[in-house]
Amino acid sequence: MVKVSESLSESGNNIKKILIGSGVSIVITIIGLIIFASLLTYTAISESTIPTVTIVITVISILIGSSTSMSNIRKNGIINGSMIGLIYILTIYILSSLIEGSFSLNTYSIIMIIGSVLAGALGGIIGVNRK
Repeated sequence: MVKVSESLSESGNNIKKILIGSGVSIVITIIGLIIFASLLTYTAISESTIPTVTIVITVISILIGSSTSMSNIRKNGIINGSMIGLIYILTIYILSSLIEGSFSLNTYSIIMIIGSVLAGALGGIIGVNRK
């Protein structure tokens, strides 16, 4: 009976760390996008770079968030990291769809979903193996 309660407690703790990792990723994304928006406003950077830079900021944010969280969990880095990427992208997708007023998937959205899950998995591997 003790093992069951310990397992449930550990599982709840892992879920909390996964949600924190997703939150950290979102905060890093917001900071990165604010910096990029400032650069767009005050420099001659072309607006055609927006999609590419957005993907790069997203991937870096998820890598940081998932590697940080997985260094605390120390197991199942691929699965837990992928969950961080999935929770992150679902949160961003729902918020942006609510703001935009339409829930639609296009090629860019699919690239973002796949990239987010893969970045989360890679960050999870890095975090679990970091000493």
